Amino acid sequence: MASNGHDNIQRINSSIELFPITVSILERIKRSPSSLLDLPIIFHTLVESLNLCGRKMGEAEPLLHFLFVSFPAQGHVNPLLRLAKRVAAKGPLVTFSTTLDSGRRIRAVANGSVTSDAETDSFPVGRGLLRFEFFDHGADPSDPNRDELNKLMFLLDSNGPGAIADLIRRQSDAGRPVSCVVNNPFLPWVLDVAADFSIPSAVLWVQSCAVFSTYFHYHHRLADFPNEQNPNVTVHLPGLPPLRPEDLPNFLMPSNPYKPLIKVILAQFQNMCKARWVFANSFEELERDTFKAMAELTPVNVIPVGPLVDAGEPQEIKIKADLWKPADHCLDWLDKRQPRSVVYVSAGSIVMLAADEMQELAFGLRNSGRPFIWVMRDNLREQLPEGFEKEIAREGRGLLVEWSPQEMVLAHPAISCFVSHCGWNSTLELIAAGVPVVAYPQWGDQIPDAKFLCDVYGVGVRLPSPPSRADVERCLALATDGPQADAMRRRAEEWRNVALASVAPGGSSNRNIERFVDEIRKWVANGGASAPAEALDCGIPVRA
Repeated sequence: MASNGHDNIQRINSSIELFPITVSILERIKRSPSSLLDLPIIFHTLVESLNLCGRKMGEAEPLLHFLFVSFPAQGHVNPLLRLAKRVAAKGPLVTFSTTLDSGRRIRAVANGSVTSDAETDSFPVGRGLLRFEFFDHGADPSDPNRDELNKLMFLLDSNGPGAIADLIRRQSDAGRPVSCVVNNPFLPWVLDVAADFSIPSAVLWVQSCAVFSTYFHYHHRLADFPNEQNPNVTVHLPGLPPLRPEDLPNFLMPSNPYKPLIKVILAQFQNMCKARWVFANSFEELERDTFKAMAELTPVNVIPVGPLVDAGEPQEIKIKADLWKPADHCLDWLDKRQPRSVVYVSAGSIVMLAADEMQELAFGLRNSGRPFIWVMRDNLREQLPEGFEKEIAREGRGLLVEWSPQEMVLAHPAISCFVSHCGWNSTLELIAAGVPVVAYPQWGDQIPDAKFLCDVYGVGVRLPSPPSRADVERCLALATDGPQADAMRRRAEEWRNVALASVAPGGSSNRNIERFVDEIRKWVANGGASAPAEALDCGIPVRA
């Protein structure tokens, strides 16, 4: 009987706790009928509150709200959105934000399923909820040069901090205060905004841990790098193989033609100590020695949370934010091809090959006799050999598309190998798909990525630069036929299994995401903004 009496008291206490939440929701709807647009969020709040009311008094779990802010480029949006979905799946509410300009493009590609203005769509993800709300960085939609890097960075640096501060205030006014802010590179000021609100923050590094270590050591002068006096220095970094000048991101070379870009990249490391967490889109098993070395290099502990790819995700959380419309018909085209027969070619969303490279690649693909899908912008087709497009269409041997659902293409059984620029997103996607690579890097992190794919992970061959059509034929043969191709495919399949296991329940990256959410939950439970949001110690020993 005593137990029943105690249970009744608990039920009464739970009802008392829930009553003001219910009243608050009803008052909000009465004040502003447009609040009905947020019904999914209201419902999420109510359900979470009901769940909490079943717990003992004093153990009520706080509601969590994560704000993810992305640089407006496809290669940045994709991994941050995937991390946002994985955080939401653990139970919190997550708001994903990038520029209003990119939001309009995302909305157009998604046929309106992702809104960009005051209306905000919400999607259930696992036990949590994901919503989109974009910020205005002051770009003129009619300006054809608004995405030029210098102009974009100026607008983001000038208008972004105020816009994100306003967004954070709007969340509090709407009854969903932000518990944590997460951003990716090229937006270092987001950490300052979070600090102004006493909100803990995190950074997602969207390249490999090896590249993070390289830039980190360069920025803090912790190792010798090539310079104008000695351009042939081999770089030795803990946890990494020796890196020759041709293995390094070319942004670090004395002859670097991209001076403004390296300044933007290194600016991240000036502000990164304001973050409580630094995450990497990688997995422990892939870069174990590098993660260990960085953990020993106080103060930066880089935490793997990847691979942030769609492979292995439940269908219900495959929410996209594409800036270009994928050509889904290429999947039907693949369905009609033999297993492991098709070459997939893509240089990503930024790289543009020179006309002579396009010509040699086209002739090499044609002469190889293998069917292929080639991703290229429509305005680049004029650089193809005369009659090439009509010839491959007539023979049904090749397909040109402006953008593709890349992960679905790589996972298709008809794919034999991937001719790739080796951007990090593509690198992780081919690893997660178990597909060998013909590596053709162009700049930046693509260069060390290609080295690791071919020389360390053993899943690729390197295409010389600039390539001849004979080089293309030879590398395609090595990656698709014979003992070397078989060995690469076996290793690729092994890496695939390890990659998917790391993000599965109980996997190394999945556990790291759970710990992150739990830390924020504890921080909020201990007083939230009234408790100190610990940052990294910036006491890094710098070489003279």
